[in-house]
Amino acid sequence: MRCVACKKPMVVLELEQVEIDYCLACSGIWLDSGELELLVDRPLSVQELFLSKATGQQSKRGSRKCPICRRRMNIMEIEAPKPVQIDHCSHDHGLWFDRGELEEIMGMLAGSVNSRVADLLHHMFQDNNPKAGG
Repeated sequence: MRCVACKKPMVVLELEQVEIDYCLACSGIWLDSGELELLVDRPLSVQELFLSKATGQQSKRGSRKCPICRRRMNIMEIEAPKPVQIDHCSHDHGLWFDRGELEEIMGMLAGSVNSRVADLLHHMFQDNNPKAGG
């Protein structure tokens, strides 16, 4: 699979027995439909988050294409301490997270997140973020 954002080849990582597509170049993550729910202990918390925190930008067309159906994805903005814009396939093929966005969403789900998953994501993004002033 090619990266939704930078078009580089992606690698498949297994995270808590869920295969996720990860871009080594830009640290983006593609989750097939239902995989985010598999990463948390309470799958309904994902739906609750999206229903309660999503803003009106759900129908706005993005410029990125779904890696499965190749149609333009929509943007869903999630209100958090800082807004997170998630690209999602309107045909329910999956979700795209730019660097740090999945970690941010997992942080919002902190009460229901498997801590090993949250720790792994933190280390993935921490290791790939350039040091400030360096």
